[in-house]
Amino acid sequence: MLTRQYLKEIVVEAIKANGGQSTYVQIAQYIWQHYEPKLRESGDLFFTWQYDIRWAVPTLRKSGILEKHDKNSGAKKSVIKLSKDQL
Repeated sequence: MLTRQYLKEIVVEAIKANGGQSTYVQIAQYIWQHYEPKLRESGDLFFTWQYDIRWAVPTLRKSGILEKHDKNSGAKKSVIKLSKDQL
């Protein structure tokens, strides 16, 4: 059974599996491909997990695990990157 807190770890796992950067769609695809049975067993989380990964990303940015989005960089906002020390 998965929890909202554990989803944060899975988000990092998904980004690492994609070479250190991903979009929300790529993260969702990874989670579904690797954790579908566990999601189905997770009660209400099964209905909220995509929302919960959107909650996890800013939380992980605040903790320094993910890079903060630089508005001046010209990079797409939808690209989520691991911090350099997480690679």
